[in-house]
Amino acid sequence: MGFPDYASYDGLGLAELVRKGEVSPAELADEAIARIEKHNPAINAVILKLYDLGREMAKSPADGPFKGVPFLLKDAFGDIKGYPSRLGSRFRADTPATEDSDLAKRFRAAGLTFLGKTNVPEFTLLPTTESALYGPARNPWNVKHSTGGSSGGSAAAVAAGIVPLAHANDSGGSIRIPASSCGVVGLKPTRARASLGPDYGDVLSGLCHEHVVTRTVRDCAAMLDCIHGQEPGAPYVAPPVERPFLEDVSRAPGKLRIAFSKTNAAGTALHPENVKAVEAVAAKLASLGHDVMEAMPPLKPEEPGSLFLPIWAAWLSSEVELETARRGRGPKDDELEPLTRGLWEIGKTITASQYLILIKEAQGLSRRVGQFMTKHDVWLTPTLASPPIPLGLINVNEPDPIAAFAPAVDYVPFTPIQNITGQPAMSLPLCMSSDGLPVGLMFSARFGDEATLFRLAAQLEQEMPWKDRRPVIWN
Repeated sequence: MGFPDYASYDGLGLAELVRKGEVSPAELADEAIARIEKHNPAINAVILKLYDLGREMAKSPADGPFKGVPFLLKDAFGDIKGYPSRLGSRFRADTPATEDSDLAKRFRAAGLTFLGKTNVPEFTLLPTTESALYGPARNPWNVKHSTGGSSGGSAAAVAAGIVPLAHANDSGGSIRIPASSCGVVGLKPTRARASLGPDYGDVLSGLCHEHVVTRTVRDCAAMLDCIHGQEPGAPYVAPPVERPFLEDVSRAPGKLRIAFSKTNAAGTALHPENVKAVEAVAAKLASLGHDVMEAMPPLKPEEPGSLFLPIWAAWLSSEVELETARRGRGPKDDELEPLTRGLWEIGKTITASQYLILIKEAQGLSRRVGQFMTKHDVWLTPTLASPPIPLGLINVNEPDPIAAFAPAVDYVPFTPIQNITGQPAMSLPLCMSSDGLPVGLMFSARFGDEATLFRLAAQLEQEMPWKDRRPVIWN
């Protein structure tokens, strides 16, 4: 049977229908597949279709909180046995994974049905999802604009109503940037909250975090309940949780001390639309009884960009070397985008001692931000410095990384900070620009304190609802 209201339900809502026998997992899979076929030509969110796998999984899904709910995995660290993860690169061999990642196992145990993999930029390097291998993912609100990156395919699919939630990860903003760009919810959890095993203990010296993008706060919380916790042998673990995260969604946040910022670390003003948004949300928070003040952690003017480019370039170099070892040869001229090759060349020049100095400097930034957070429960900023950028603004065919990033050098002034500090941060789709593009607001809490974010997010979801706000490409 047809299910025209499919996209009006979140993941927990669809699972409840399954439990009541009002719809079957197979029917939900067919609804999601129909929407992939309908919308993907326009938004290019799904780059690998796994319909046969999904229909097989739908026959007997695990009895978890998301039983029978359609789901998409990101083409980066979303490894499932028998299928490749190429990280958007022509140099990554199309070789099937030999086992599920720890995360994929937990997604299966949650009851999810895997139906495909989503678009990413090459090696997940960019705050936009554009690659030579897959082509650009396009924003459902305006297909001329970026979905954000690197989880842009996942965010576009969720925003368009294809699936209620999808896998995402974040090493510099790659959950929160697409969440802001596409008007969905995106939480980067506390460092080590979810496992990167079995292949990695950490990625980028602890910068990478796993989770999902969703349309509702409760789905975000419930999925973190499903995936958090490390496997034996992990290099470090996140602080223990006091109660299920889903319970915090129904708890009042109490009176919070909230700092907000509307300039970057150098004091440069952000786009007027984003300044307007943070001022509006700060005013709303004050009206709700929170103690709100304008304040900024003691960051150096060049931070965090001065740390991120060389750290990321070094990581890219290691990934290219690993793939070179797997394939028995290095990349051919046409197997890396010029921008990627330029970053690789930088990465090859960074010595081990220089890398360790960068990590020491990053840890110094963490100390400063940590001290700031002892005085504030939450730090509020716009997720991005402007509404979603146009596609093509960052030229992946430019071999000079500095020149390539120049048009968007100030676009992501805040999101990398929480990757360095390890603290949780959540982008909420609270505002819209005057020309109809989403403007996300980001809330950061102390290390290990996702609970405060969920309580505050649930309050704002009630007070500034986004549920009925729909993109042009929807359902």
